[in-house]
Amino acid sequence: MYRTDEKHGRDGSLLSYNKDFDLPVRRKKNGEYKVPSGAVLFTCFTSDFLLDEADERRGEAWQFMRERSDVDFIFFTKRITRLAQCLPEDWGEGYDNVIIGCTCENQKRADERLPVFLSLPIKHRLIVCEPLLESIDLSAYLDPKRIESVSAGGESGNEARICSYDWILSLRCQCVDAGVSFTFHQTGARFLKDGRLYRIKRPYQKSQARKADIDYTP
Repeated sequence: MYRTDEKHGRDGSLLSYNKDFDLPVRRKKNGEYKVPSGAVLFTCFTSDFLLDEADERRGEAWQFMRERSDVDFIFFTKRITRLAQCLPEDWGEGYDNVIIGCTCENQKRADERLPVFLSLPIKHRLIVCEPLLESIDLSAYLDPKRIESVSAGGESGNEARICSYDWILSLRCQCVDAGVSFTFHQTGARFLKDGRLYRIKRPYQKSQARKADIDYTP
C-alpha cells in the first residue's frame, strides 16, 4: 500500500494531506463541481483510511462522500476492526457510493479480518489479496450477496516476496465456484509460474496479469 509513496521518496506510514484532499467538493468558476458526476475516486491509496492519526479529519472525508453522493469512493484497509468506531452517525447500513476493500495477504489475516468485515454495515464489499503471500482459502467468506469482487496480485518493489500463479488460480476457482467476480490485478516483481521464477519490472506487472486473461465475472 505504501509503494507509491516510496517511489516518490515519501514515508507512507506518516500521515499527510495532499493538495487534493478536498478535490471532490471543489467547484469551477461556473459553480459546477470539478469532479464530474459518475466519477470513481480511489481514496487514501498510499496509506490507510482508518489510521488512528486520521481520526481528527476523517469527518471531513465522510462529509465529502455525503455531499458527493453522485461519485463513488473506494478505499482499502487492513484496519477493518477500526471501522465501526470510525463511522459517521448517519452511516446506517452504509453509504450507497462508498466501496470498502478489506486486505488480507495470507490465511491468518483473512481469518482475522473477514469475519469482522462481513459483520459490518457496508453496502459494497471487496476482498483484496494483495500482496498475496501464500495460498488462501476464502471459500467460507465468499457470499455473493455480500462480497462483490475479489482482487489478487503480487508484491512490487526491490524486496518483493514471491507470488505463485497457483495461488492466484486457486482464488479464481474459489470465486467461480461461489459466483463472485475475480480480478488478477498484477503479477508482482517476483512471480512463480510452472516452476520458474520470473522477475517482472513494475511497468509490466499489470499488463502481464491482463495477458493471463483469467478475470471472471459471473
